[in-house]
Order: sequence, then structure tokens, then C-alpha cells
Amino acid sequence: MRTGGKILKSVRANATGAGRVLARAWSKGFHKGENSMRIYSSAPRSLLLAGAFFGAMTLGAAAQQPASPPAAAAAAAPALPPGSPLIGRPDSEAAAKLAPVASPPIAAAPDKLPLAKLKVPAGFNIEVYAAGMANARSLAEGDKGTVFVGSRTVDKVYAIVNKDGKRSVKIVASGLYRPNGVAFKDGTLYIAELSKISKIDKIEDNLDSPPKPTMIYDNLPKDEAHGWKFIAIGPDNKLYVPVGQPGNNVLHDDAHGQIRRINLDGTGAEVVALGVRNSVGFDWNPENKQMYFTDNGRDWLSEDVPQDKLNRITKVGEDFGVPYCYQGNIPDPEFGWGHSCSEFTPPVGLMGPHAAALGMRFYTGSMFPKSFKNTIFVARHGSWNRSNKFGGDVVSVKLNKDGTVKSIEPFITGFLEDNKYLGRPVDVMQMKDGSLLVSDDWNGAVYRITYGKQKVATQ
Repeated sequence: MRTGGKILKSVRANATGAGRVLARAWSKGFHKGENSMRIYSSAPRSLLLAGAFFGAMTLGAAAQQPASPPAAAAAAAPALPPGSPLIGRPDSEAAAKLAPVASPPIAAAPDKLPLAKLKVPAGFNIEVYAAGMANARSLAEGDKGTVFVGSRTVDKVYAIVNKDGKRSVKIVASGLYRPNGVAFKDGTLYIAELSKISKIDKIEDNLDSPPKPTMIYDNLPKDEAHGWKFIAIGPDNKLYVPVGQPGNNVLHDDAHGQIRRINLDGTGAEVVALGVRNSVGFDWNPENKQMYFTDNGRDWLSEDVPQDKLNRITKVGEDFGVPYCYQGNIPDPEFGWGHSCSEFTPPVGLMGPHAAALGMRFYTGSMFPKSFKNTIFVARHGSWNRSNKFGGDVVSVKLNKDGTVKSIEPFITGFLEDNKYLGRPVDVMQMKDGSLLVSDDWNGAVYRITYGKQKVATQ
């Protein structure tokens, strides 16, 4: 089990009284928090004991100093809640300006979407597929062409329905808690919330009056930090789900920092990958069925490193290094002692510093030019803890014959302008006709990319 126990015991052994109280508080606040997670203002404990702890640890030096007047004592800052993304932020003027970027609380009106700003390569077209879905996130397509859309900051799962040449949006589930992940198989919709996975059978036959989801698996942690789940069904007909670190950079236990797979009835859970910080997208190489997944690097190491990763699983149980090693070649300054990055499976490619590489899909369709066959499309949500934001786009990733990354090229740009977000792509999904959908949680919309002259359907 990976814990910070040894570190905490050392602190407690050298502290007395108030020092031990603060050490316990520190152990609870040991963690820090996707690149746009919500910050909760309620703090479990004040750090007013910090002065007492410091005095206990430096008693000899303090005894030689004159007592400061009570009025001159600076007020201690409130403690950050466990998992907060601000834990570990450097004490500098530049870093103080950086914090998670909150998405608008409601979906943008169709006429306010940044469609005119979005750019695609020559020969491609981009249109608004559907709008009005607050915090639109993960995507899955049903057998009858229904597109299901998960969310993270609201309680709903949406369905984009095509009927008589027109599209409409329905809510098929509500009252859920962070229903980010959606997957579809043989008529059944699977939904991943913060700490459980549920299903709705025959969903496309009941879009107007869907039954409530039935829980199939609930052995998942309830940590808010990196707690939202992406899910997908692999070529082995199993459901895959990641469990991220419960904070920014945490010596986690054996229930976190991994990817699991389960049978479609919720049984037979097993861990297939370790050392995973926060994966919000994966897919399988159509040629050899190997699983590829994006993984976000830690925050606050620097503005330029570490980069996010694209990883590949070649055998069950591989360890990808977190929190001991980042981007395959940077030992963590806190937890990397006693470890070498050579102990862990390196990434097949790097996706940019703090880019928040999320949803990804291999392209297997025939609509796009042949040069895009088996290309990976990756949605990069965009950075927040970087002075000059990076990402906020969709890129095409081409592989070498050995499965490593050959090139990364821009595919959709324009979500980021003047260091401000006009939109933030989250997931990509190939439709049955070969077109590509891209979700945008900032605007609550889904875009469709086609190639050549296409008949644009009405909304």
C-alpha cells in the first residue's frame, strides 16, 4: 500500500503537543487537486496552530528572541480542504494569479457559440451538432444513432436525438452526482458517477420516459479530487474505469492511481494499470487491440513541466510511475527519492505542459482522407496553472510502426484567444458515418466535423 505514513511518523516523532495536532491536520490535508476542478470553501481546520507547531520545533531559537506584541502577529491563512488544487501553489506573485478556471454555470445560447472562431484543416467542415447541454462532457453513440452526453458539474445525462432530419436534446437521467462517464453496448447505457457505475437497459426504446439507472458497481472512492470518471467498453467486452489520485501529487493507497476493468454486470473487478494520476480518456488501437490512455501531469512543479502523457498498456499491471516519476523522465522532487524513472513504463508520447489532454479516439472511419486512418484524435481541455495557457484544442496524433508517437498536429483550433477560453473541448467520438463529434463543456455544446461537401442537417 502506498501511503505517506513514514513521512508523517517522522514529523510526529519530532513534535510535541500542538505540533502533533498540526501534524495530524497536515496528514488530512496532505492532498491537493483536473485541471478545472471545483474549489470548496469550507475548511476542516484552521492553521492557527501553525505558530505553536513552529515554536515546538524551534524552541531553542525562539527562546532567544523577544516576544512579539499580539497586535503584530499576522493572521494565519485558512486551511485548504483535502484535494484542493491550490495545495502546493508556490508563494509568488505570478503563481498567486493562477487558479482553476470555472466554466459558465449555464449553456451558451446557439448564437453565442464560437463557431466562427474555430478552424479546421482545408477540406474539413465544422458545424454545431447540438447545444443547450450545460457542462457537456463524455460522448457515446447508441445503436439507433442517439448520442449520449455526460456532465460533471451538473446532475444530468443528455441524449441528442435524430428524428425526421432534425435533432433535439432530451434529459435521460438526472439527480446524479458527477455523471461524467457514458458508454453504450447492446442497447444498454452505462453511466459513471463519482463513486458508482449504473446502467439503463433498452434506453433508446424509452427516451421519452427512461427508467432510473440501476447500480452495478459501487466499490469506488468518493474523493472529489480527480473523482469524475471516464468509462469505455474494450474489445474484451469489459467496462474500463480510471480511479485518479485523490489530489495533485499524492502518495496514494492501493485504491487510487489506477485503471480497473469489470464485467458488464459489475463483477470481476481487476486492476489493469498502476501509477495513473488522472486519465479522462482512452481507446484501443484497432490494429493490435492495445489500450492507449491520456494522463494529466502534476501541477506546481513548473509552468513548462511535466507534460501530459499518452500511455499504452501492453500487459496487465503495468506501472506508469505516478507519483514517483512524471512524463517518463522527471523524478518527482518529493516522492521520487529512492526511485528511478527506468522502473516504470514510459509514455509513448508527450501531449504538452498542463494541456489537460482528455478524450481520445482512434479514427477508423472512411469519411476522412486515408492519411487519417488509425490517427488518434485528442481533445486538450487547456491549462489553468500556466501564465500563458496551453491546449484548448483538438490535435491529431499519428503513430510510428512501433506504436510510439510520430507527430502531433493541430486539427481544431480557436478555442483559446488572447489567453482566454472561448470554449474547452473535452471528448471526441467517431460517429458511424465517419464524422467526428467534439464536446465543449465551457459552452455546453457538441460540434460535428465532416470532410468534403456535406449536407448540413437542421437542428
